[in-house]
Amino acid sequence: MKQNLNMKQEFLEIRDNFQFLDDWEDRYKYLIELGGTLAPFEEQNRTEANKVNGCVSRVWLSSTYEDIDGQTHITYSGDSDAMIVKGLVAILLAFCSGQSARWIVDNDALKMFDELGLREHLTTQRSNGLASMVERIKSEARAQL
Repeated sequence: MKQNLNMKQEFLEIRDNFQFLDDWEDRYKYLIELGGTLAPFEEQNRTEANKVNGCVSRVWLSSTYEDIDGQTHITYSGDSDAMIVKGLVAILLAFCSGQSARWIVDNDALKMFDELGLREHLTTQRSNGLASMVERIKSEARAQL
């Protein structure tokens, strides 16, 4: 994966850790561990509006906006009721959260998951759910442009 100077340190550490792990079972354990690092998701955010459609597991994403130097930056929080999916949410948030709407639109989160070697090990349903999460984030970012 090419280095992007706007990538957050949190994501770069996750990427480096995945590159270090050769065995899929170790990557699977790390994915679950990452899910456990998500900040607690407030109960009032578990709304139908924050629920991501297209996921077999229940997934919620909420966002806040901040104008920084004339650009809208979006900070996300999220959660899932499935451990593996919660890990995918953690990686997606490490990649996108806090970035500008333009950055989110211009960077391919699904390609990032491919480069980490994760999507090839997901079931079709989980892969479709991941695509739904990414589309939800990109759609929200496009709306801010």
